[in-house]
Amino acid sequence: MQVTSIRLERELKERLKTLAGNQGYQTLIRDVLWTYVQQKSGDDRLSPTQISASVPAIAHQQQHCAVTGQVIQPQEAMQLGFTTEGMVVPLSSDEWQDKA
Repeated sequence: MQVTSIRLERELKERLKTLAGNQGYQTLIRDVLWTYVQQKSGDDRLSPTQISASVPAIAHQQQHCAVTGQVIQPQEAMQLGFTTEGMVVPLSSDEWQDKA
């Protein structure tokens, strides 16, 4: 791992420390940056094991299933998945479960 210096406002640094708790704010920043890179590179698909619960929903705009990448059209049945990291993600109705 390389050392990189970044300047943060004092208030931001303090809030990051509070959010990070025992994890440490530098680890939190790395996690946030990796998530950003994965989302921007299109490599942000989740494993079915990362979904802790889901509830039925109807899409109001086009979505992409967080597990399969399948397009979910407006007015189509879908699931809202709750991840083990606390995020809410779109899921195609049942197709994502076949990947488990």
